[in-house]
Amino acid sequence: MNSLPFAYLIPIFLIALYLILKKKKVAIEPLTDVDKKILDDYVGYYHNLDSTDKLRFEQKVASFFSTVKIEPVGLEMTTLDELLIASSAVIPIFGFDDWQYKNLTSVLLYPDTFNKDFQFEEGGERNIMGMVGTGYMNGQMILSRSALRHGFSKSAGKENTAIHEFVHLLDKSDGATDGVPENLIAHEYTLPWIKMMHEEMEKIEDNKSDINPYAITNQAEFFAVVSEYFFEKPELLKDKHPELYFQLSRIFAQQPAG
Repeated sequence: MNSLPFAYLIPIFLIALYLILKKKKVAIEPLTDVDKKILDDYVGYYHNLDSTDKLRFEQKVASFFSTVKIEPVGLEMTTLDELLIASSAVIPIFGFDDWQYKNLTSVLLYPDTFNKDFQFEEGGERNIMGMVGTGYMNGQMILSRSALRHGFSKSAGKENTAIHEFVHLLDKSDGATDGVPENLIAHEYTLPWIKMMHEEMEKIEDNKSDINPYAITNQAEFFAVVSEYFFEKPELLKDKHPELYFQLSRIFAQQPAG
């Protein structure tokens, strides 16, 4: 049986390639004026941006919606919930032009805190506010709506659970959740960063630091906790911990304190 001449294969290949690319391309729906108003009212980070950066933030939020599925569990999802989740994802990566969470496919939103068995109505101690899934839950994140909303409230202080969890994802993107985001930090700064983490962890243990004591759990939690501080109270962090602020500015390619 004679094979098709090469000249006939070229258009067949091009058509097949076009169909594959068309299938992969996901439509990105721009935010509505109502969405933008919600962001401006509830997300201080967005509110403080200039008009050019606000547009870029909106585009990143819309892109997040097109690549990550947000699913409610035991509650009715609102536009506010969706926008707060997307904002939590965008804030840590706002300094990077083309970052996408390739290690995340869906975010599950629970009504309140849950336990290690992912139960929020009954069972053991329900004190988990958010977590990045591992094992069979890999690629998923679980967030408590009460913690999500509290993180963007005026009473949140230095804390933001959702940002904390997305920072864990950034940390995990190099293959290890260890507080050293190798995809974001140049190799020559790795050892100084580790040294700085452990010095500050010692201060926290000695009650000589205003950083949340949860940070001494391990390096990964330290990185996530101080990142919350960095984005929620950047001026205060810069004043009390200038070297830490400088290192985080380098890691996230941002200067939220101006």
